[in-house]
Amino acid sequence: MDRNQHISNNILELVGQTPLIKLNRITKDLPGNFYAKVEAFNPGQSAKDRIALHIVENAEKKGILTPGDTIVETTSGNTGFSLAMIALVKGYKCILAVSDKSSQNKIDVLKTMGAEVHVCPANVPADDPRSYYETAKRIHKETPKSIYINQYFNELNIEAHYHTTGPEIWKQTQGKVTHMVVASGTGGTISGSGRYLKEQNPNIKILGVDAIGSVIKKYHETRELDEGEIAPYKIEGLGKNLVPGATDFDVVDVYEKVADKASALKSRELVKAEGLFCGYTSGAVMQATQQYADKGLFDNDSFVVVILPDHGIRYMDKIYSDNWMKEQGFLE
Repeated sequence: MDRNQHISNNILELVGQTPLIKLNRITKDLPGNFYAKVEAFNPGQSAKDRIALHIVENAEKKGILTPGDTIVETTSGNTGFSLAMIALVKGYKCILAVSDKSSQNKIDVLKTMGAEVHVCPANVPADDPRSYYETAKRIHKETPKSIYINQYFNELNIEAHYHTTGPEIWKQTQGKVTHMVVASGTGGTISGSGRYLKEQNPNIKILGVDAIGSVIKKYHETRELDEGEIAPYKIEGLGKNLVPGATDFDVVDVYEKVADKASALKSRELVKAEGLFCGYTSGAVMQATQQYADKGLFDNDSFVVVILPDHGIRYMDKIYSDNWMKEQGFLE
C-alpha cells in the first residue's frame, strides 16, 4: 500500500518507499539518464532508518530486546538519529558513541532526541580504547540489559537493504536500471541493494564511492588492508579506517575515490541545480558519478540510479556554512 494513502500508527511505518527523482540539470552534460533515490524522505531523514528499524525489530523477535532495555551504537550521526527515534517510539534507552568528526549540529540533535552521547576522537586507530568502536563496546559491557547494534559488522545491515532498497529500485525503474552509484561506509546499502539487483540482472554495474583517506577501495582491489591509505578527511558517513564486515565486496564492480572539497561543492551544486537539499555524502555520490562518466562508464542508453543518503539540514554548520567552507579552503 502507498504509505501516503492511509493513517500510520506511528512514525516508524513511514520508513522506506522513498521516491526516485529524475536529475535534469546537474547531469545534463553526462551521457545517459540519471535518477536519484532520495533517502532524506525517510522520517529520520536518512537511509539509516532502514537498517536501524530492521536490526531493532530482529532483536525484538529474538527476545533479546524488551521495553526499558538500552540500545548502544557507534555512529557518525545518522544511524544514531534513527535509533534514538526508534527508542523513543518503542520505549528503549539509547546510548551513542559518536566520532568528533560529526557536526555539533548532529550531536545536539541526538541529545534532543533523548540519546546519551559520548563524543570520541575520529583520528585514532579503530582498536584504540578512545575510538568510538571501543567506547561503544565498553558501554555495552558496563550496561545491563543492553544490546550493541554494531552496524559495521552486522549482516542485518545488508539484509535491510536487500529486502527494501533493492526491490524498490528494481520496481521503480521497471527493471531498466543499468548502473547504481552508492556511497560505501558500513557497506550495508551498497551490499544489500546491489546483491538484490544483481540477482535480477547480473549485468547491472554496482559502482562504489569511497573517500580519499579511506581503506575501502584499495581493499576491494587487493583484499589486503593497507594502513598507508589511512589519512584524515572531512566527509562524514563515507569510507572507513577498517574493513567493515557488513560490506560484501564481491557485489561491487569498482570503487571511485572522491575528495573533500569537490564533494562539498557538488552538494551545494545539487541544491542549486535540482532543489535537492542533501548531505555531504550525496555530494560525494554526485562527484563520483561525474568521475565515472569522465572515465567512460556510461553511454546514452545508461539508466543510472544514484542513492542520496541523507538530508542537508544536518550540515548547516559544515558544508552549508560559508565560514566553515572558507576555513577548509573550499571557498575563496
